[in-house]
Amino acid sequence: MAKILVESTPDLSKARDRRMTFAYNYDEIVIPQSVLEYAKGRTYFIHTSGCQANYVDEENMSGMLEKAGLTKASEIEKADVIILNTCAVRENAEQKVFGQIGNLKAIKQADKTKLIAVCGCMVQQKHIIDFVLDKYKHVDLIFGTHNIQELPQMMAEVIEKNVRLVNVKSSSEEIKENLPNKRLSSYKAFVNIAYGCDKFCTYCIVPYTRGKERSRKMEDILKECLDLKNKGYKEITLLGQNVNSYGKDFKDGTTFAKLLGKVAELGIPRVRFLTSHPWDFSIELIDTIAKYDNICKYIHLPVQSGSTEVLKLMNRKYTAETYKELVDTIRKRIPGVALSTDIIVGFPNETYEQFLETVEMVKYVKYESAFTFIYSPRKGTPAAAIEDNVTPKEKSKRFQELVKELEKVIKPSSDAMIGKTYDVLVDGPSEKNPEFLSGYTEKNKLVHFKGDISLVGEIVKVKINESHLYSLIGELVNE
Repeated sequence: MAKILVESTPDLSKARDRRMTFAYNYDEIVIPQSVLEYAKGRTYFIHTSGCQANYVDEENMSGMLEKAGLTKASEIEKADVIILNTCAVRENAEQKVFGQIGNLKAIKQADKTKLIAVCGCMVQQKHIIDFVLDKYKHVDLIFGTHNIQELPQMMAEVIEKNVRLVNVKSSSEEIKENLPNKRLSSYKAFVNIAYGCDKFCTYCIVPYTRGKERSRKMEDILKECLDLKNKGYKEITLLGQNVNSYGKDFKDGTTFAKLLGKVAELGIPRVRFLTSHPWDFSIELIDTIAKYDNICKYIHLPVQSGSTEVLKLMNRKYTAETYKELVDTIRKRIPGVALSTDIIVGFPNETYEQFLETVEMVKYVKYESAFTFIYSPRKGTPAAAIEDNVTPKEKSKRFQELVKELEKVIKPSSDAMIGKTYDVLVDGPSEKNPEFLSGYTEKNKLVHFKGDISLVGEIVKVKINESHLYSLIGELVNE
């Protein structure tokens, strides 16, 4: 059995520290000779779960692996290098990963030369690393979110030293530019504008797994976006754990609103962004969204709870009233805007009356869509230490009640689309019915319609004929 080599492991106290500094690194990625030799005739497969930031990480890892000479396998079982890129936001996501790791044991036993790695937010927690090392002896490499750019060098260590390597840093000392990138799509792209989060919501593990807020230089972001535009991309989504914080670390007046306007002025057909914190959603940003036609009039604005008391316990830094005032301002300055949200049900000791305040918020805002979750304790976060008197059964009951209320407010907006024509960016065949194509409107409504596969990646006009709450059925309008 291979020896375990531990180069670094995460420490929550270090991950919590916001005093560290970082630098910008523009060096090209160098592939070690041993990896070049190993890669000859071999394939890779990356399985990613979690948020859009994880999918950007996958694109960068794919770029490095392909630079080494590996090609992408069609199935995980056929790959020589297998990477599980994980999420730590909810417990059920972690349990799925453990099942996936277990399934890879037989693949490794059949061919000892295969290299199996686990990375992402999940392994930024030391107890997870210890568990994987102990229970899954077939895992060769464990690395974190802060040293993805070191993948070729880490693979070289595993190959050359015949070790099981652990290299998970608690924080990042740099922003790495010029990473090779193998895009998952040829017409839609995610572009990181900042990394990390300093908000420290009491339920959230992200500030520990993704580290301090660090903004990319505006010129580097605009260069990447212009390159995507020149390659024919139809849609760009600017990404950050909290995009509204972009530029604050520069301390020179740079704001996300200024960046968003400059990206829009490049002329890309659609510009989106994820995710905004209600705490620092500025009037300048609202007016920028309203000003440019190609900035999608769709805003994801996580509320988490409609109770001011619960929001305070969550350390969200706004009240239910100020959230409603922000919604009113957005609707006034951006007519017809679509709003979506995240909601947590069953935060520790949430009363039924506090839950009903969340239901009232749903009725007030009338969200177009929502991501709803039952609270999941994350080890190391303040909320995980709270003794909770609400039973899982009661939380599940409230969750179902919330979903029903959401459906009541979502249905009218979907039904109102019937008979109208919308621009739809075509993604590909529908997952449920391959006879139909699927795509999204500017306001992020899913539309299915019949059309030729050649339309994938194009923006087409579709007339809506049927509403099915979370999706719509339409027909192609021939111009």
